[in-house]
Amino acid sequence: MKTNKLTVALLFGAALACTPVSGLSQSRDDNSAKQDMHNAGTETKDAAKDVGHGVQKGTAKGYAKTKRGTKRAWHKTKDTTKGAVNGAKEGARQSDDSDRPR
Repeated sequence: MKTNKLTVALLFGAALACTPVSGLSQSRDDNSAKQDMHNAGTETKDAAKDVGHGVQKGTAKGYAKTKRGTKRAWHKTKDTTKGAVNGAKEGARQSDDSDRPR
């Protein structure tokens, strides 16, 4: 009988001894959840910064490429127009020569 009462008393004491430990671990979980939220917020902020930097780089590159392409097109158009004007002048000279009697 004494052994049985002693076993019950030890088990009851062990249960009481473990109860505060679970209470402390619960407060750690709260801190852990708080820390997890903080980490998630920081990671989100860093990701947004990375996206912003990527957009900035892409915009600058797109601007430079558009500017370059526009200048190239302008120069080619200018050269083609000069060629067309010179060709028209040449054609006008030839037609003037062909209209004259020989």
